[in-house]
Amino acid sequence: MSDGGKTSAGGAASKRPMSGTTSLAPLAKYKLVFLGDQSVGKTSIITRFMYDNFDRHYQATIGIDFLSKTMYLEDRTVRLQLWDTAGQERFRSLIPSYIRDSSVAVVVYDVSNRASFLNTTKWVEDVRAERGNDVVICLVGNKTDLGNDKRQISTEEGEERAKKDGLMFMECSAKAGYNVKSLFRKLATSLPGSPDSANVGGANGAGSGGPGNSNLIDIKLSAAPANLDEAKTCGC
Repeated sequence: MSDGGKTSAGGAASKRPMSGTTSLAPLAKYKLVFLGDQSVGKTSIITRFMYDNFDRHYQATIGIDFLSKTMYLEDRTVRLQLWDTAGQERFRSLIPSYIRDSSVAVVVYDVSNRASFLNTTKWVEDVRAERGNDVVICLVGNKTDLGNDKRQISTEEGEERAKKDGLMFMECSAKAGYNVKSLFRKLATSLPGSPDSANVGGANGAGSGGPGNSNLIDIKLSAAPANLDEAKTCGC
């Protein structure tokens, strides 16, 4: 009778794998930390990915929230640990400790708020200070559903900033669901150990972890639709 996976002392037979069985490799786990100013939509992006849902009643994240989800890719299965950080200044001192062992940093800004875009410089600096080049950094412009009339940062400006700093880039709308799944798929395929991660870096010319081990992906995307949602409320 099985003893719950324990090996009996001196039991040579118990140490040999049974004929016809295969050992399962442990599920690879990766920590993704979401950074950015308050109200840019970090929580909403995670919620859309996890539950395919958007909560119109915004509540600020207090401290740090944690969720995890398994992603099934063509070549492997990975467990993503999603750390949602508060954007308020009073929680800023907590964040470096969560960046420290992360595989991916997702720096989010609101395309209708230039201050949130300018502040991504500091968030990226915080990541580099803790992780150097041993991390994937993705710059994400959220709230494309608000339409071009409310935009303060064009897609081209976001792309140029990401290219200049050697970052991945994507725009999305957590409210409309635009590009959210694509975002996480790109992040998952850029993780260490992915076949795609060995060939990324592209035109940005920025690597991670030394030559031949870049974790960056050069993403070419068409511009977001001008107005994905006619609603006038916040697209957090």
